[in-house]
Amino acid sequence: MVKGIEEKPLTEWLTARVENLDSPLKFELITGGHSNLTYKVTDGDGRKWVLRRPPLGHVLEGAHDMVREHRLLSSLNDSDVPVPSVVGLCTDSTVNGADFYVTEFVEGHVLRDQGSASEVDADRRSEVGPELIKALAAIHSVDLEATSLADLGKREDYVARQLRTWLRQFNAMTSRDLPLIERVHDALSAQVPEQREATLIHGDFRLDNCLVSTQGEVAAVLDWEISTLGDPLADLGILLAYWSEPDDTFLPLGDAATVHGGFSSREQLVSEYGRVTGRDTSDMDFFFAFASWRLACILEGVHARYVGGANVEIPDEVEIFPHSVVHLAERAARIMGV
Repeated sequence: MVKGIEEKPLTEWLTARVENLDSPLKFELITGGHSNLTYKVTDGDGRKWVLRRPPLGHVLEGAHDMVREHRLLSSLNDSDVPVPSVVGLCTDSTVNGADFYVTEFVEGHVLRDQGSASEVDADRRSEVGPELIKALAAIHSVDLEATSLADLGKREDYVARQLRTWLRQFNAMTSRDLPLIERVHDALSAQVPEQREATLIHGDFRLDNCLVSTQGEVAAVLDWEISTLGDPLADLGILLAYWSEPDDTFLPLGDAATVHGGFSSREQLVSEYGRVTGRDTSDMDFFFAFASWRLACILEGVHARYVGGANVEIPDEVEIFPHSVVHLAERAARIMGV
């Protein structure tokens, strides 16, 4: 038995949607992470699919929305954004206890740490950054009307709304006194650049939310659960906040593939984005600071949920999150001069 999987009803559900399915099926948890659960499904002929469902146990209201994520993937299937093809969505909880959706399996590597960095040929690592920017630019150029995504979210004041939301989340989850979070929030709020446009944004665009080939190409962009409409430069800022360089003094998640030799620098990512999209990137220091502060708030909440009993064991990377929160807030403070 695989936790989170009801094999018999799932097999019946998938048999009705896939021709010549060869059961029994094999279910394997790919990632548990701190978010949705992802499983590889394999039939007797070796054909593979991916099943996504919410985490087991308590689920925050409004989070882990399978219907929303399925909608995004379905809408983008005919766009230039690399996404897996969708097989189907199930909202009948009698099948597997929660909403889930299934997509085709896409071959590729998740570059999460220095070990997985070796999955990309050393002489091709310089291609990863530009390929990510190409995918990000495709997201930001999606025709909202043609893809029926025009009503996905509010378009105006994205950063201001994010600042309010994450400060509220931080204060609700933290059990320590960190006045720097409030101070950086106030500085950011006072200097939000004018939002020139609203595009589709991924909301959590980073290297390990993509599948990358050994040649450095982006095979698929994953984890669309918090995508919305907003300022595209905020999405680029999120990529920068997670992106680590070899001489960085701290790694927010404890490890990073990009500290391995050969990957682009953050400066090169910004330059490439400006070249590909033609957008003015002169405000990227602000968006880097904003995304660093936002990530600090996110990690404080993740750590608090683990300490509060969301899981019996706290993963090694989560144990460093309280320190990462401080480092990220300090980085944002330095950029903002507060």
